[in-house]
Amino acid sequence: MSENFDITRYKKVHFIGIGGIGVSALARMMLHDGKETSGSDRDKSEITETLEQIGIRVCYGQKAENVPIGTDLVVYTVAITDDNPELMQAKKLGIEAMTYPQFLGVLSKDKYTIAVSGTHGKTTTTAMIAKILIDAGLDPTVIVGSLIKGADGNRTNFIPGKSKYLVIEACEYRRSFLSYCPQILVITNVDNDHLDYYKDVADIQNAFNELAKRVPQDGFIVTDKNNSAVVPTLEGVEAKVVNYSLYNNLPITLKVPGLHNKKNAAAAFTVATTLGIDTKIAQKSLESFAGTWRRFEYKGETKNGARVYDDYGHHPTEIRATLQGVRELYPKERLIVAFQPHLYSRTKLLLDDFAAAFSQADEVILAPIYAAREVDDGTVSSEILAAKISENGIFTQSFKTLKETEDYLSGKSKKGDVVVVMGAGDIYKIAENIV
Repeated sequence: MSENFDITRYKKVHFIGIGGIGVSALARMMLHDGKETSGSDRDKSEITETLEQIGIRVCYGQKAENVPIGTDLVVYTVAITDDNPELMQAKKLGIEAMTYPQFLGVLSKDKYTIAVSGTHGKTTTTAMIAKILIDAGLDPTVIVGSLIKGADGNRTNFIPGKSKYLVIEACEYRRSFLSYCPQILVITNVDNDHLDYYKDVADIQNAFNELAKRVPQDGFIVTDKNNSAVVPTLEGVEAKVVNYSLYNNLPITLKVPGLHNKKNAAAAFTVATTLGIDTKIAQKSLESFAGTWRRFEYKGETKNGARVYDDYGHHPTEIRATLQGVRELYPKERLIVAFQPHLYSRTKLLLDDFAAAFSQADEVILAPIYAAREVDDGTVSSEILAAKISENGIFTQSFKTLKETEDYLSGKSKKGDVVVVMGAGDIYKIAENIV
């Protein structure tokens, strides 16, 4: 990748893994900038269908011929491997190729970048910051790992802006975020995740520390300085560290429940004060923030009258936080959680943590593990996790397919019940089908 990267010289951009929430946002950006834009993904989804509707050519399956003739740049998700036929085709034809974070990194060099990192809470915090900046008239460009309401009222993961401000989500997976050079870095928290890549929590903290050191001396790091897991990430940094926990008890009423969202709001409010935004504007903006796609998103009612929510939570800390938030809203209702574990490695390494994370639920229903990029070695399963959760006195059962999971939920949930469908895989389809 050239240091003197000039996006204007590229006319035709192809995205491998275009259905991914981050990659699809960059595809939208390229289309908005007048580039001929195409992409491919394994399966059709709500995201790919929307991209097709706005004029992006999407192919399904991974084949060398998916790369259009005349393509001069290929951007790909970090989840794909070197033997991907489209990536191999790009290299064979001498087409410049870069990962999603590399591409976003070079695009952000000319912007005042606000990057939101952390093991949990990135998406909601990014969306909150974006909303504050928009409401304050700062006209930012926004790339977020979910769908938020755009200026036209439609849900989108990309908002084009005309100012110097760029608000992005910075993911730690495979140290992706080390491609960015933010002026303001938010670290929401640090936890043990992506242990299929990182050795341990110390390895994760080291990656966050590398990122924090990329913030210049006149920049800012917004984080909770009292969080012991965050402290090692701040060693040797040059930027000013601003403690968002000072605003954990903001005198505002949020529409999104849970202590975790109060902390997300505190981080967003701190960014606003750092930028000199009027505190009244920031508070009003946060009070009207209605959440994002797949973050405790209300979907409707089943035919039996049960309320259904969809949530992206796929780590024990996220599950626990979301379900505590549910209990704030519904302290006495029967709470049924349908969960799809994400990755064999994560389920196996955090098995005991997962088993303890559902303490607020009255009933837990498990779909099969979503494999994503992994192969089943037979050492962990939803049946094993179900047995572990049951040891805590919670009625739990697992099903062999998503369809069986859906049929059970549809038939067994009744009026007054609250159903939360959780996971980072394709279980969100159940939430849509049963309402």
